[in-house]
Amino acid sequence: MRLLAAVALFFLLSTSSLFAQEKPAAKPPVTTYIHCGTLLDQKSDQARKNVWVVVEDDKIKEVRESGAAPGGANIIDLSKETCLPGLIDAHTHVLLQGDITAEDYDTQLLKQSQAYRAILATQSARKALEYGFTTIRDLETEGAGYADVDIKTAIEKGLIPGPRMKVVTRALDVTGAYPLKGYAFDVPVPHGVQICDGADQCRKAVREQIDYGADWIKVYSDRSYVLRPDGVLDDIPTFTMDELRAIVDEAHRQRRPVASHAIGLNGVHNSVEAGVDSIEHGDYIAPADMKTMVQKGIWYVPTIYVGEYVAQGRGGFWPAMVKVHEDTFRKAVQMGVKIAFGTDAGGFDWNINPNIEFPLMVKYGMTPKQAIRSATVSGAELLKMQDQIGTVEAGKFADIVALPGDPLADVANLQKIDFVMKGGKVYRRP
Repeated sequence: MRLLAAVALFFLLSTSSLFAQEKPAAKPPVTTYIHCGTLLDQKSDQARKNVWVVVEDDKIKEVRESGAAPGGANIIDLSKETCLPGLIDAHTHVLLQGDITAEDYDTQLLKQSQAYRAILATQSARKALEYGFTTIRDLETEGAGYADVDIKTAIEKGLIPGPRMKVVTRALDVTGAYPLKGYAFDVPVPHGVQICDGADQCRKAVREQIDYGADWIKVYSDRSYVLRPDGVLDDIPTFTMDELRAIVDEAHRQRRPVASHAIGLNGVHNSVEAGVDSIEHGDYIAPADMKTMVQKGIWYVPTIYVGEYVAQGRGGFWPAMVKVHEDTFRKAVQMGVKIAFGTDAGGFDWNINPNIEFPLMVKYGMTPKQAIRSATVSGAELLKMQDQIGTVEAGKFADIVALPGDPLADVANLQKIDFVMKGGKVYRRP
């Protein structure tokens, strides 16, 4: 017995040793040296010249203004370009391909399957990345269920190219307030949102969306806009305060922030009172509500261009709303409201470069530096990812974009981004 036990022990130790020897060695890190002619790192106030960014695998290892890359190193020469952090768009819809008319919207929900819409969404995600957006917050699927979670997962697994995504899934609204509308009562049609009525039902909807992968919860807080003679954009609020507070409470209890589509007077006011985390669009915000936003740290994501886009297509009172939005944005900048860059891409055609938003932000009162910050540092703070993205510095993801020209001299140059790196991988080159 002793001999048998000794033989067994020898065999076990030998096998363990063999397996240990067969364990593959760790791969050496992949190091890339990026030579930037100018770097707007968004950490310092001044542009930095002739900078080397050393990337190791998917992270930034070092940023230095002297020296050179070692012989034989993998070098990306951007010495004639301006580099800056990967951009962040805090309001997109990859599953929507423009909805300037009700017919555009109805066609997508009634005539395109969710599978087909998801295929189109993979193209939208790639376009977003190639425009320079290495991170996006996608603010609902507009009737495509939880397909945004699948798009996000496919990107994370490297199956398709696209930005890092924070997703909302279905969004919330009340009965009778959101398309599809106008069909016979006895004809069942899909909705662009998840309908919930009453505080308990809305809590359940929040729980369901979180269970299926929502990073944020989105609510539609108003509808039916009327521009009053005094310049106030009036509206009809959707949720009651009890419902809205229940949604915010349930989301926050489960550590999820809330974004509120709020365009007019009452939708914004109710959202601010309920304690949402961001106001989306905010064409009109009363001065008192702006003060509360500053006090509570509520973000403003203005999406200026989509308003002009819709005004051109629909006419009516929409052109007058553009002026209201401009005045609101100017006041928000002056009052120090926290503003994050967002475009509502998908609400307009994805073939339009979303960076068209930057010149409008400057036209309406921001400096180019402030506008760029809204899409880098501020976007990262909104998403609570400031330890990972938003600046070019050691330890953060190697999300770097570059362009010819100086965006501080002319912010419209950001529509010319020709280099995109996300997580150390290059997706676009000059």
